[in-house]
Amino acid sequence: MIKVKLKFPQEYLFATPTTAAVASLVVSLIALSFSPILIRVSEGELGPNATIFNRFWISTVAFVLWNRFTAARQQLSYSQPEKPQPYTIRQILLLIGVGFVMFATLILWAWSLTQTNVANSTLMHNLAPLFTVLVGWLIWGKRFDGRFLMGMVVAMAGAALLAYHDFSSTSEKLQGDLAAILSAVFLGLYPLIVEQLRTQLSPITIMTWCSAIGTLLLLPVVLLTEDRLFPCSLGGWLTVISLALICQILGLGLYAYSLNKLSSGFVSLCDLFVPVLSTQEAWLLFSERPNWFTLVSFAVVLLGVYVTSTSQYAIKAELESAN
Repeated sequence: MIKVKLKFPQEYLFATPTTAAVASLVVSLIALSFSPILIRVSEGELGPNATIFNRFWISTVAFVLWNRFTAARQQLSYSQPEKPQPYTIRQILLLIGVGFVMFATLILWAWSLTQTNVANSTLMHNLAPLFTVLVGWLIWGKRFDGRFLMGMVVAMAGAALLAYHDFSSTSEKLQGDLAAILSAVFLGLYPLIVEQLRTQLSPITIMTWCSAIGTLLLLPVVLLTEDRLFPCSLGGWLTVISLALICQILGLGLYAYSLNKLSSGFVSLCDLFVPVLSTQEAWLLFSERPNWFTLVSFAVVLLGVYVTSTSQYAIKAELESAN
């Protein structure tokens, strides 16, 4: 007989290993907040597709080297290496899906950053929780209590304030916002797929597949649409390497790790912290000073995330076996 035991976040978020998952999520969000900044800097030398291509292939090489290093260390320590289990058809399909979802997310977002400013693009891009909750309910039958849904509605209302302001702007800016919203649709699928994979696979395995598939999908796109594949300056190389190491490996790697203990809906909603951090960074680096509409929308978003964090559905249910 399977018994489901739910604990409230105030009691449970401070228990190990959930504490490690929360800490990993916080660090991942900080790392991911540098993504639009580094993409914007890279696009001074490369096109948006080439920027994301370099992010993917550098990450793939790093993950492969890490896997080789781990295997070699196990051999030197004379420990019995774990025998790899063959992938199931379901796992392969989910791994291909997570690679495609990240590929579509990043190329749409990178293009939107060429059409609108960092604050607007990042906030639209992080509307993903709406799609995470909707798809999770429709496909996986996930349920959320009133407090979780109320917090989500408040957070979405904050994002809607900015959307209302932007939709009255120029058509060029609107195109960038719409591309960012479309990227949010794909990003909303990402935590749902990773959540399914984390029950059986490690974050390193998932991110290795994700980066490799993204590289293969983007290569023909870059060759057809852009003149330059790689950076031509030291600064350009440092930017794409930082994008891969900080955002793809550290950011998305820890993001995947946190999904083993935290629900996909809550983790996705916490993505709305990313534009708050990115906007401050853009203010310092690009002098993109946020207007009062942006500041108000951020305050409402933060309130919504706080309300959601007090819901019992912010964490996963503990499954205990009982005879």
